[in-house]
Amino acid sequence: MALNHHLQHLFRMAITIFVMCLVFNNDINLVRAELQTLIHHPDGKSQDSSDLLLSFLVVGDWGRKGTHNQSQVAFQMGRIGETLDLDFIISTGDNFYDKGLTGEHDPAFEQSFTNIYTASSLQKPWYTVLGNHDYRGNALAQSSHFLKQKDTRWICLKSFILNADVAEIFFIDTTPFQDKYFTDPEDQVYDWRGIMPRKKYLSNLLKDLDMALRESTAKWKIVVGHHPIKSDGHHGNTPELVALVLPILQANDVDFYINGHDHCLEHISSQDSPLQFFTSGGGSKAWRGDMTWMNPEETKFYHDGQGFMSMQITENEVQVIFYDVFGSALHKWSTSKSLYSII
Repeated sequence: MALNHHLQHLFRMAITIFVMCLVFNNDINLVRAELQTLIHHPDGKSQDSSDLLLSFLVVGDWGRKGTHNQSQVAFQMGRIGETLDLDFIISTGDNFYDKGLTGEHDPAFEQSFTNIYTASSLQKPWYTVLGNHDYRGNALAQSSHFLKQKDTRWICLKSFILNADVAEIFFIDTTPFQDKYFTDPEDQVYDWRGIMPRKKYLSNLLKDLDMALRESTAKWKIVVGHHPIKSDGHHGNTPELVALVLPILQANDVDFYINGHDHCLEHISSQDSPLQFFTSGGGSKAWRGDMTWMNPEETKFYHDGQGFMSMQITENEVQVIFYDVFGSALHKWSTSKSLYSII
């Protein structure tokens, strides 16, 4: 009898541990499904002031160890940055060519990032997403804490939210949306760790993006991804993002979608919503004359060369400027919102 009682006790303990493990695993999955939120308060700027200014640069498709005019673009970013009192820099992906990083100790990190963006104005946080070329290497390496220790500016996650007071910026992992990387990868090998099963990964990301945007009370909502939703460049529109992501952005009154991937600078408006599309993929190698059909009713600006963009945000106004490799302002655009929304 004593033995049976002991076995029953052990059995109950095993069941309890099993249930706890199931609950724990479910909790872990829930945590993984949610978008991590980072906080960035503009330095030395009043959080209560209507003239609160958020200032940042955007550059993409840059990591070529200084070649293809990467160093020249970096120099002009530093020069322009001095005049804008930057809070941070955004990278739209394809951070390291041609096949991302081989691992945490890959010297390309210093050769393409630390040793290139040396200007004092660029010694700010770099909020970064992955591009398709980054997935061709060790995709997890770019999100490692080790790289953050090597260069404290480096902040790279697959998808996350940046709460910057006057604006919320939603960074999304767009590479897994593209069917061709899975069905026709050609001779490329992609690091899909953490992505499979793909359908569940994308479903969670779309659900979390929609929920986060819906709950956001920020005056300005910005979404950043590597691949374009609308583009006149080499790659053109991304059908998967048009079908799955664009409706979420429009339903939640997103103001701007910012991307790289096409090696150019462009500004495209939307005919059916206030949403504006900005491509900043001119960080190094550019594709001269390589573009798809342009809709003159939507395209406000297109430059098939290297460069970057700046964005300055107050409570009621946003100004965007595109710069070329010589630091010349090629395109300026601004928009405004009333200080108090009418209910």
